[in-house]
Order: sequence, then C-alpha cells, then structure tokens
Amino acid sequence: MTAQADREGEMAQPIARGIVGRVDSDLDAQSPAADLVRVYLNGIGKTALLNAEGEVELAKRIEAGLYAEHLLATRKRLGDNRKRELAAVVRDGAEARRHLLEANLRLVVSLAKRYTGRGMPLLDLIQEGNLGLIRAMEKFDYTKGFKFSTYATWWIRQAITRGMADQSRTIRLPVHLVEQVNKLARIKREMHQNLGREATDEELAAESGIPVEKINDLLEHSRDPVSLDMPVGSEEEAPLGDFIEDAEAMSAENAVIAELLHTDIRSVLATLDEREHQVIRLRFGLDDGQPRTLDQIGKLFGLSRERVRQIERDVMCKLRHGERADRLRSYAS
Repeated sequence: MTAQADREGEMAQPIARGIVGRVDSDLDAQSPAADLVRVYLNGIGKTALLNAEGEVELAKRIEAGLYAEHLLATRKRLGDNRKRELAAVVRDGAEARRHLLEANLRLVVSLAKRYTGRGMPLLDLIQEGNLGLIRAMEKFDYTKGFKFSTYATWWIRQAITRGMADQSRTIRLPVHLVEQVNKLARIKREMHQNLGREATDEELAAESGIPVEKINDLLEHSRDPVSLDMPVGSEEEAPLGDFIEDAEAMSAENAVIAELLHTDIRSVLATLDEREHQVIRLRFGLDDGQPRTLDQIGKLFGLSRERVRQIERDVMCKLRHGERADRLRSYAS
C-alpha cells in the first residue's frame, strides 16, 4: 500500500468511528447487537476510501480480469505461458473487485442506517445493502463518467427496500407497495410534527401526491399484525386473545334457549310412533348433525323414497297443529 493510501486509510478511521458512535446512540451500547455492529464497522474502516481516479483504475482491472476469464474459458489453443498470464490477470481482477467492494462498505452502512426502526435489525439491513453493492459492481460502466459510489447508491437503496419488503413483515407486501407505505409513513410523521396533530387523508394526499382514495388502504397496510398470545395487563398474565370477543360464540342466553329447545323437541318427538320418530331424527340429523336423504332413510327401513317423503309430510303436519305446535311456536318468535 502506498503512503498516500495509508494516509487515506487513516483519514477513513474517524469516519468509521463516527458511524459507530451514531449506531451506539440507536442501540443499547452493551447489547450483543451493538457489539457485532461495532466489530463490523471497525473492520471495514481499515480499507482506504477511493477517489474517482481510483474507482476507474479498479474498474478497468475488474474488466480486464473478466475478459481474461472469458478467454481462458473459450479459447482452447492457448500456450502455457499465455494461460499463466491470463490467470494472473484474473487474480488481479478479483483483487480489484475485493478492493472496490471493501472500500464502499461504509457507504452501505450509511444508507442502511436510514432504514433502522422499520422492522429489520441494522446488520440485516447492511447485509441486504451489500447485495445491492455487489449488483452495482456487476452493472457499473466506468466509461460513462459517473462515480461508482454515486451509481451504487441507487442499487444499495433498492436492495435494502426490497429486503425490508421480503423480511420485515409477517404479511409480505409487494415492493412497490412497501415503498409507498414507507413514503406515506414518513410524510405522516413530518406533518404531525409541523401541524401538532394528525393530518387528514386529504392533507396527506396533497402532500404525497397519492390519490386520497388510496391513502386509507396504504395506512391499513402499514399496520403490523399483533399476536393473540401477546401478554397484556400490568401482570402480563393473560394473553390478548382472552380479551377479544368471539363473534361466532354463542351467548349464555342463547345457549340456555338452545338447550330448552332441544329438550322440548325430544319431548314432542316422543309423542310420535317409533317409525315416525326415527324418520324425523334421521331426516334432520338430530342425533349427529348429519341429515339423511330420502333414499338413505328408505334403505334403512325398507321403504320407497316416496313413502319416506309421505311419512315426513304427515309428521310435519302433526307438528304444525295442536299442543305440539304450541310448545315449539314460542321459539320461532
């Protein structure tokens, strides 16, 4: 490493220490997560930062290495000396690639830190950003005159936001929807600070450029699901699910009425003859909740389908009149 590179490396150390300090302000300084982040940042701070000329030089070496790798893979009639030369160029290209990657890891950390507090740990955000950095290296064209760090910023941000969309939510949302949800959440926070109150849907629509009819849908998507097993209360002894009403559960009053109805139905059916009693119980599934068809009942009793239908009709006629009907009519109201 040259003396100039050494000086650049020394200048890079305060930058890394500054990032560590900002991370400590967001994480518990004594937590294992903070320790891991600190170790990682101290490690990447040892690589010198690059200027535009350094980026171009590395990009050229990477390009040469890739071309040499292509020649080795496709040219069959290469002499041993030529193969050794090309292999050396491939190794140099790989070293240049490693250098360019490590020199921009702090850029990933700087961008990843902007997305903390949204459901993903900082180290996971950094990992997603590093994947974006690698993708940027694959797509970078130094001949267009852009600085690599400027070009890579877009790819890093895209990788982080997509990683958040894939991993940070219990219910996965499409990437474009996550970006809109995050944008709306940021604007909502800013407007709350400026107005001293919650912004209306119309105000959010005007500020964000999102149609007002879509605002409520995005706000619904921004809510995270809550576990019914989450403990609540000062003692945290009971789960949240114990305090949520089951809309399908039968109330105590209805349970009593249902039991009385069942008892009265049994009493009324007991006044019928045995075959009528059995036909009705099977036809309406009073024993097991499984109603039988006319054909099924006919086979059980050795009767025709029409005979079973006639028995059912006669019984229902009996139940609609007289004392039997009076006992059951009150439940219908």
